[in-house]
Amino acid sequence: MSTPAPPSSGPAAPTEPPRGRSSDAELPALGPRGMARWAWTQLTKMNTALFLLLLLAVAAVPGSIFPQRIQDPAAVQDYLDNNPVLGEWLDRLQFFDVFSSAWFSAVYILLFVSLVGCVLPRAAKHWRAWRAEPPRTPRRLERLPEHRALTLGGRDGAEAPAPDDVVADAARLLKKRGYRVAVRDAGSAAPSVAAERGMWKEVGNIVFHLALLGVLVSVAVGSLFGYKGQRVVVEGESFVNTLIGYDSFTPGTNYDADWLEPFSVRLDRFEAEFNRDTTNPRNYGAPLDFTAEVTVQDEPGAEPREEVLKVNQPLNVNGVKSYLVGNGYAPVIRVTDGNGDVAFEGPVVTVPSDGVYTSSLVLKVPDARPDQLGFVGLLLPTAVGGEGEMPRSVDPGLANPRLILSAYHGDLGLDTGAPQNVYVLDVEQLTELNAMTNENGAITLDAANPVHELPDGKGTVEFLDVKRYVGLDVHYDPGKTGALVSFVLAFTGLLMSLFISRRRVWVRAARGTDEDGRGCTVLEYGLLARGEDPRLAAEAERLGELWTGQWESAGVQDRETAGPAPARAGSEPASGNE
Repeated sequence: MSTPAPPSSGPAAPTEPPRGRSSDAELPALGPRGMARWAWTQLTKMNTALFLLLLLAVAAVPGSIFPQRIQDPAAVQDYLDNNPVLGEWLDRLQFFDVFSSAWFSAVYILLFVSLVGCVLPRAAKHWRAWRAEPPRTPRRLERLPEHRALTLGGRDGAEAPAPDDVVADAARLLKKRGYRVAVRDAGSAAPSVAAERGMWKEVGNIVFHLALLGVLVSVAVGSLFGYKGQRVVVEGESFVNTLIGYDSFTPGTNYDADWLEPFSVRLDRFEAEFNRDTTNPRNYGAPLDFTAEVTVQDEPGAEPREEVLKVNQPLNVNGVKSYLVGNGYAPVIRVTDGNGDVAFEGPVVTVPSDGVYTSSLVLKVPDARPDQLGFVGLLLPTAVGGEGEMPRSVDPGLANPRLILSAYHGDLGLDTGAPQNVYVLDVEQLTELNAMTNENGAITLDAANPVHELPDGKGTVEFLDVKRYVGLDVHYDPGKTGALVSFVLAFTGLLMSLFISRRRVWVRAARGTDEDGRGCTVLEYGLLARGEDPRLAAEAERLGELWTGQWESAGVQDRETAGPAPARAGSEPASGNE
């Protein structure tokens, strides 16, 4: 006889699992197809679409912080020169080409795919629900959020209406209130009617999300195939819609300059209207209206037509809109060089700096000989100030125009091919001829003294006339109309989804007895809303008023319970999530 082994004080040894069972649960492998379905499910969730929309807004932030190569390549190059290390890494990460970068495009495409995957199945499901009949009547209407019961007849000898007649009248009244109805179990002991309305609420929701897709597509089309440019046009001159005709041009990512519409615009006359009301000195001289009279030719050989261009009234030529965004004065100057040849003659665009159009001027004359010439100065439209006084302009109108210039000679640096700002003269490598700070003094030109001879035989400068100019902002956006239509649809869909309530009503009628044991018809109805609907109780009260008015002659009274009205066998409870 063997003695049992003493109990061990250590941890119990693991028992062997039953045969045929594994000690660890093993999850089945999804495989490539399963992983693809899981990824598609995650991508097409609405919260994923919202996250991608937020991510797209965040991804666009660097485009407003760092200069973009497609808009201002010179500013990008300056940033790279000033920040060689950081700029190189930012350039590698495409921070200077944000809206055409791989990562911005990836977020944009994912958002588009996510919205498509969310909306289209949802639209198909709603279409099937729209074509289907309202859901079956629940067994127990008292479980619905709003439930009422009325007894018809049995009081004062009033005859109780038949349940089938009650249900038919209820269906008619509900249809008049905009419900779509379906009568159930007609001819049985407990006929009923199922009604539903507010299907347009989900339509509005779907339209809203489809419109968001339309906005994305329209913005993409405009970014890919649109363009914008700027051009300054002086009176008497024309702007031809070609690439070399622009002062600056920003094409879309996939835009081809050969697609430019071949129209031309000639500025015939420009008029500016200023406030001349002396009773209000503070606003005297303020601009009131700007009008540009132009001649437009849609294409070479087409019949010219006259148009009027105003602020906020753009010129539209085959979908290309030209906006009036600026104006100023362009003095006509003739420069004769030291050899006696005319090196420059024409209008020079100035830049206004204040409300009285005190305008800065830069003129570069690279064709002057023996030295190139440069001029900087001011144009005063209505100049005042005598000897020893600082001249200034006191009115934006052209009453007493005067030019005050400083002159330089030397190498302007234009022969190197490096781009220069036409409104800036780099005087570091130039020699000063005339200025207020040297012995020759500044050049002052006006109607009384239109010509000035430069020192050291460098030539002459002559003030001939003053013309007006306009600044045009030319836009072509093929996606603008689609974006506008999509926005209107999105706003309409949002209003529909916010203010239309989706509700379901079920009405059942059956024979029963009232409190005194007399025969009557029990009308029982319940309401269910999809989501939160604070107006559901009010709708139940209005339906009660309808029933009371319909069967008032039969005697109607409230009933706390539905009584013995039997539920239809095999009926199913309605789901509030449908």
